[in-house]
Amino acid sequence: MTAQPLDVIGFGNAIVDVISRADDAFLATHGMQKGGMTLIDEARAGTVYGAMGPGVEISGGSAANTMVGIAALGGAAGFIGKVRDDELGGIFAHDIRAAGVAYDTPAATSGPTTARCLILVTPDGERTMNTFLGAAQDLSPADVDETAVALAGVTYLEGYLWDPPAAKEAFLKASGIAHANGRTVALTLSDAFCVGRYRAEFLDLMRSGVVDLVFANETELTALYEVDFDAALAAIRKDVARAVVTRSEKGALSVAGEETVSVPAFPVAKVVDTTGAGDLFAAGYLHGFAKGFSPEESLKLGALCASEIISHIGARPEKALKELAREHGLRV
Repeated sequence: MTAQPLDVIGFGNAIVDVISRADDAFLATHGMQKGGMTLIDEARAGTVYGAMGPGVEISGGSAANTMVGIAALGGAAGFIGKVRDDELGGIFAHDIRAAGVAYDTPAATSGPTTARCLILVTPDGERTMNTFLGAAQDLSPADVDETAVALAGVTYLEGYLWDPPAAKEAFLKASGIAHANGRTVALTLSDAFCVGRYRAEFLDLMRSGVVDLVFANETELTALYEVDFDAALAAIRKDVARAVVTRSEKGALSVAGEETVSVPAFPVAKVVDTTGAGDLFAAGYLHGFAKGFSPEESLKLGALCASEIISHIGARPEKALKELAREHGLRV
């Protein structure tokens, strides 16, 4: 990938997003759980795509979005994720490299097509995702760039990619390499439904020290422990070295042992689309963390990046994040 040290290297699903507007009736008609992410097969993907209104194709994937955000802030970011050697795979590879992210994972030459996520955005800005994982689920330990992981300050793992068994092995391999080189390993819980599938395994990753830093939103955190927010926050303090929790309009906080640092949300004139809000929050926080900024500075960067992303359609920034941060008096 690169012989130069990266600030953060992300592992995740390499996906092309297809984003369209829809109302609640459309979701009900097609049996969709509003606000969640549902894994679908290729046939279902064809049915939903055919029923959707006009859409916008944008390269996505949770960890990939986060790496793009870090690059936009001026950080050195890399990504490892699997695509097929097809049209969408070419679009994904071009887009992430054009955004300044190092990406060299070999494309699959056989098997399922490149992953896609069909995203329906309702008038309230909420997004409902239908994901065909395709080639992304074929990420394996052989795809782990050992040199890049060893040199990266942070290895960032996407909870969504915990579904395929081979990807789990890749995660564990990457974590072992990172820790052997004195690096930090981070995990994003990704989605409350994802937490529901892998609650015990995620808790084990935290309690066994496979991960050092966990990102979650309020819903994911309470789903992880199946208790109210305050009790869940108390629990996660004991299970991982540091946790970062986003709370939408209530801001965000970081906890490490008895330490608690919180920041308010940045004001937004109108919430247009929440797709990628957590991804870009993680980008801002990880950029600050990798640069050695204080938890408060890192949280503020995360909150600012999230505010930019929810002000427009799509999960990739439209404004220059580095300049935006400087306009708000934040160092990058």
